[in-house]
Amino acid sequence: MKKIKLLYYFLTWAAIGSLLSCNGFLDVKPDGKMVVPATLADCELLLNDFTVMNCSYPSNADVSADDYFLPDNTWKSIPVLDDKNYYFWSDDAPVLSIQWANAYKVVYTANQVIAVLNNIAPVEDNKIKFNQTKGAAYFFRAFTFHRLMASYALPYDQATADKELGIPLKLEPDLETSSTRSTMADSYKQIISDYKIAANCLENGTPLKGRPGRSAAFAGLARLYLEMQDYEKSLLYADSSLMLSASLLDYNTLKANSNAPIPAFNAEVLFSASTVFSYALMQGYARIDYDLYNSYSDNDLRKKIFFMKNYDLPEISYDFKGSYNNTQSGNFVGMTSSEMYLVKAEAAARLNKLDVARSAINSLLEKRYMINLYQSVTLSDQKELLRFILTERRKELVFRGLRWADFKRLNQHTDTQVTVKRTIEGKNYVLQPGSTRYALLIPLDVISASHIEQNKR
Repeated sequence: MKKIKLLYYFLTWAAIGSLLSCNGFLDVKPDGKMVVPATLADCELLLNDFTVMNCSYPSNADVSADDYFLPDNTWKSIPVLDDKNYYFWSDDAPVLSIQWANAYKVVYTANQVIAVLNNIAPVEDNKIKFNQTKGAAYFFRAFTFHRLMASYALPYDQATADKELGIPLKLEPDLETSSTRSTMADSYKQIISDYKIAANCLENGTPLKGRPGRSAAFAGLARLYLEMQDYEKSLLYADSSLMLSASLLDYNTLKANSNAPIPAFNAEVLFSASTVFSYALMQGYARIDYDLYNSYSDNDLRKKIFFMKNYDLPEISYDFKGSYNNTQSGNFVGMTSSEMYLVKAEAAARLNKLDVARSAINSLLEKRYMINLYQSVTLSDQKELLRFILTERRKELVFRGLRWADFKRLNQHTDTQVTVKRTIEGKNYVLQPGSTRYALLIPLDVISASHIEQNKR
């Protein structure tokens, strides 16, 4: 226990130092109060810190998306200015750096583990654990970079990716190297490389809770390639993930009236991850968009499993209760087999592999409707089937950290563009397709300390 605390002490201050200037920090070991990780066991301890490694991802993209609305009195009562500003895509840069700093703390930890393992020669009796630890470290780095790109980068476009800004790619646990923003192309290449290394190292079986397996690495690639609109590769990796982990929850077996009906670490979860806390997304604050709620039929079990009535407004509204982490401390943004069925269905439909698309979407939806009341999709028109799949994606992945990234890719096609609107105290705000506001602003103190380029407005 003492060693865990010492490692945590070291990592906490090292992460803070990555934002500030800490010359010579890595060489300092004062009075035994700080332990620099050096062994495989040390690396395991670092990656097993669930609070740091699994609960540190940005919530700002979900706050900015359209799954919900805030009543005026609720919006005014939010004590964190940044949350209020994310809600209507303000031109004021965030004051607090938690969305950015917590994510880069995960990156720092992953880099620390990778650096240690590069200096260790695996022996036969620990080779599996060594590879699992190495694979997990690369996965955590890929996943975190991926989440940061979702918040802070513009939509991916192959034609401009070499010119558009990505994120700082911190690849070493070096606190003295200054940060620079890589190009979007280089950022995506790094994420792909890290996910692939993870997939090569991780095992096929069920990992420890909070740790990724090979199916999660494949899921990361499927999700990323979908954002890049590379549908062949997205289909390949979604299918690869499902070949390893295809289980689905039968929503008929869940207690729909429960305030938290979906168990954490259930059979669908490939990797568990949550955002940092946001007041704007709290149950009782965030009210589900009425059009979204009304899109569910009464035979669709998600309508009662995902939502519950809120009676605070003059008219009934609905709160979200369908999180896959079974808590309200942060939104679930991890990976599930259900998402992979949707990725497989969409990618196949876009490639005109309609039998594959229908099979994937039917496999998912038969577990979401009341027994014997789901009618299998038989659509034979490509556009109609794709439209149906996108609608089901919207309904399945509520508050899952994916809507913002979906905006970015769908808005590149005129037939799927979305214009998002907010009204606050009688004033209307509109987020148009193609807006530079889809790359959220980097916190002020990060810009001040690192001098990296801010996103344009």
